[in-house]
Amino acid sequence: MRDDFENVYDMIEHAIEYAFEGKMTLKFYEFLKYRKTTKAEIDSFLNSSTAKELADEVIELREYIRGGKDSEHKQLREAYHHIPKPQARKIMNYLGRILEDAARYSYDRRPGRRKKDSK
Repeated sequence: MRDDFENVYDMIEHAIEYAFEGKMTLKFYEFLKYRKTTKAEIDSFLNSSTAKELADEVIELREYIRGGKDSEHKQLREAYHHIPKPQARKIMNYLGRILEDAARYSYDRRPGRRKKDSK
């Protein structure tokens, strides 16, 4: 099962690339539910370098959108100058939503949180 979850890391990497191309189709929470991801798998993802990269990208986009005159913002303007700020806002929200979906799925998979069957 561990090797199977490695494909999810690749999928996230591709989702980041596709987001900058304007393709934001990954609905991560629904995907995790569909593949019946375990809590251990999603927790390892949340602690992975891929999740850290995703969080860093969100922070950089937020700072690019905020703007500023200091050297850090100048570097961000140079890095993201090809992306209009409204598009950067959409990308930031999309990438942030992937992290939120992972955290929400982990929270929902806590022990003792099984849904009861209705009769």
